[in-house]
Amino acid sequence: MSEAVAIRKGFFNKTNEEWKDFFINNAIYMVLAGIILAVIIKEPAFLSITVFKNILTQSSVRLILAFGVGGIIILQGTDLSLGRFVGFAAVISASMLQRSDYAARFYENMPQIPLFVPLLIAMLVIAFFSAINGLVVSIFKIHPFLATMGMMIAVYGVLSIYFASGDPGPQPIGGFDERYTEFVIGTTLGIPNLVLYAAVISGIVWVLWNKTTFGKNMYAVGGNPEAAKVSGVNVVRTTVMVYIFAGLLYGIGGFLEAARIGSANNGTGFGYELDAIAACVVGGISFSGGIGKVSGAIIGVLLFTIINYGMTFVGMDMYYQYIIKGVIIVAAVSLDTKKYLKKS
Repeated sequence: MSEAVAIRKGFFNKTNEEWKDFFINNAIYMVLAGIILAVIIKEPAFLSITVFKNILTQSSVRLILAFGVGGIIILQGTDLSLGRFVGFAAVISASMLQRSDYAARFYENMPQIPLFVPLLIAMLVIAFFSAINGLVVSIFKIHPFLATMGMMIAVYGVLSIYFASGDPGPQPIGGFDERYTEFVIGTTLGIPNLVLYAAVISGIVWVLWNKTTFGKNMYAVGGNPEAAKVSGVNVVRTTVMVYIFAGLLYGIGGFLEAARIGSANNGTGFGYELDAIAACVVGGISFSGGIGKVSGAIIGVLLFTIINYGMTFVGMDMYYQYIIKGVIIVAAVSLDTKKYLKKS
């Protein structure tokens, strides 16, 4: 008997309990596949190279953000400040990378600077605030939901002050330097640069999560903080490092997002944390802690982007899209909780 035949035979000979577990573990994917199939049936043009490239491009920044919050979820946490962090990084980057001949420049007399300077500043600023999240969560034992909610509100205030301090006053920041837009939304050998950046970061995250002490400690702390501490893992340092790494990724995401959408303001990034968290949960990164893969984050982001793009593609009203996304999030978390309780 060949291996393929044996696998098929084993699949169809499951017991009732095994079938039940199979559907519980894969129900959310079946529902999402059904939604995607309905979109394809309604609009066959959805299956095209152009749509595929657009989906990959839209997924790129979301994937980078999902990796950031994914590490925090593995620690049994969450990060509601993600969206405001992205907005802050976007505004910082946009304010420093406008064309010299643009009439409403944020810094009227700023000379042309290398692209890496605003990127580095955005990453460091966001990493600093994210590190505060990590310290508050690990030292003061404040629940991540409350700690990051407070940071979300505080950072929005800081962001709005900075946004209003520009020479033209509080108005959308646009007119970007061509170097900036080409770096972000250009192509290399026919492949969108954003997709290449996301692929490189995916590789880096995979190595960090799977082949380094940092990754091993992250999973250990997420799985059982007390056991990790007894084993010699510095729980506070590991937690702060995970939050700092998330902040660095948010900074990169904000830098890329400003150029992708063509402008930035103090509302940029609003709600991004919900999509990132939902994509992680759909991709199997569990709130129970210590569970999650890079491949899961990629699958979750792609599924959510396909659904978002597909619903827009068929002309579905935005209000209905919110309902469907909300139901998917609740269903994903419910199934994750059910699986965790069953294992316990």
